[in-house]
Amino acid sequence: MSTLTYVVHDSATMLRRNLKHAIRYPSVSLGSALLPVMMLLLFVYAFGGSIGAGIGAGIGAGTGGGPAGREAYLEYLTPGIVIMAVAAGSMATSISVCSDMTTGIINRFRTMNITRSSFMTGHVLGSVVQTMVSVVFVVAVALAVGFRPNANVLEWAAAAGLLTAVAFSLTWLSVALGLISKTVESASNKPLIIQFMPFVGSAFVPADSMSPGLRWFAEFQPFTPMIETVRGLLTGSPIGQDAWIALAWCVGIGLAGYLWSRSLFDRDAHR
Repeated sequence: MSTLTYVVHDSATMLRRNLKHAIRYPSVSLGSALLPVMMLLLFVYAFGGSIGAGIGAGIGAGTGGGPAGREAYLEYLTPGIVIMAVAAGSMATSISVCSDMTTGIINRFRTMNITRSSFMTGHVLGSVVQTMVSVVFVVAVALAVGFRPNANVLEWAAAAGLLTAVAFSLTWLSVALGLISKTVESASNKPLIIQFMPFVGSAFVPADSMSPGLRWFAEFQPFTPMIETVRGLLTGSPIGQDAWIALAWCVGIGLAGYLWSRSLFDRDAHR
């Protein structure tokens, strides 16, 4: 077999291993989806009427604080919550990589006749699959509580493609965070900044409603164009240049995470 065939075969084996772990321990996979779902329900039912009324003109809501405002805020909020679900999946990746690196299983892998890159590739692909399952769960909950997107099939496909790209790029970054962590506890804490970023983006309120300093940060951080692109694809709001900016962020984050992860893994291999 060629080198590429070995890489694909070994990566598929590691992917199966990670998916079997996900099936055996579903609480880890579901845990990354539960927080976004809880945030969705909390903000829609506890604050949706007031926030929807406050930013109604910007999101096409009615001026009242009742159901009209809540329904419009659900339409505005759901794309941001979906991106949060993608970001939340990064924590499980960091933990699983750190667990493999600190429990000794990685030493056994290194004595086996497998390609070195398959270890990280299996983790990344397995995490992306789990993250997209979480996204489907979050969208299903949003639809159940009244989210009504007007996207066609192509727009749904484009949104799914972007979410997969976001998951892929963040997962590579999370692999690096798992590799630099000495304990599982620290590995669970390092990705928190990734999960926090959508809060200071346009996930919950428009960036132009924030104070000047925070508004500048929200407009130029990576999650805002990702959120606005998904929002535009699903609800028909203007996208502008956000799609290209979001894809550029995905490429940049993914490439940086891959190179960092590879450097860390190769360094550990030569110790």
